[in-house]
Amino acid sequence: MYKAVFIDMDGTLLRNDHTVSSTTKKTIRQLTEQGILIVPISARPLHGMLPITKDFFPNHTPVVSLNGGYIYQENTIIYQAHISPAETAAVHALIKDHPVSAMYYSQMEWYALTVTDAIKKEQRITEVPITIQPFMHTMATWEQQQTGPNKILISGDATLILYIEKLLLATHGGRLNIYKSQPRYLEVMHPEASKTKAVQFLIGKYGLQQHEIIAIGDNYNDKGMIEFAGVGVAMGNAPDEIKEAANYVTDTNNNDGVAKALQHFFNQKGHN
Repeated sequence: MYKAVFIDMDGTLLRNDHTVSSTTKKTIRQLTEQGILIVPISARPLHGMLPITKDFFPNHTPVVSLNGGYIYQENTIIYQAHISPAETAAVHALIKDHPVSAMYYSQMEWYALTVTDAIKKEQRITEVPITIQPFMHTMATWEQQQTGPNKILISGDATLILYIEKLLLATHGGRLNIYKSQPRYLEVMHPEASKTKAVQFLIGKYGLQQHEIIAIGDNYNDKGMIEFAGVGVAMGNAPDEIKEAANYVTDTNNNDGVAKALQHFFNQKGHN
């Protein structure tokens, strides 16, 4: 029997217009009322998740943000991992001369050097305004607080992002988690921050076994948790590599793929 489901948001739970269908909401409500733990897990910052999840997830639900770098439950941070100021400065030095947009997320705050189209796009799905300031000012704050970003998001042309990914893996591989969430988005985090690590942390907290969980996702940053889960589900809109890593492929995010997968594994009847 499956006892928990971990669901990615963009491209999975959310349709392309960033909304959740009434069918999916109803299915999730029914399962949580039956005692199934359903956890939203996203690359988004927390303030890009809560306005959506609070509508149909129970208040006690853990919310995994920043690709596992920050887990929040009932007004409490229950887990976080941040990149050290030294590592952050080293990443910044490698990317600063390339035409990319770098966004630095730390708990509920996020920072950048200048406003770009990529940052405007992220701002549209994020309630908290971004702080635009010189990198040295952001670093000074982190050094004073002895902290750093939970995630660095690098956005740019897909070919350039591939080059920067290889560059960072060559210089920081093993010391940082580095992978694409989309062809144009590169995520950089602490080694203990990933969706898979978050799933492992939460099943430990709830006393669950690996074979009792389902993970649903659509992109490269979901691959680890899809492979780790007792059942890994890929969306119909996922790249072939993610589908091949999954045990089951459902419909697309625009066609109730999450609801259909949940109905399949929990023997529910579909709702029109």
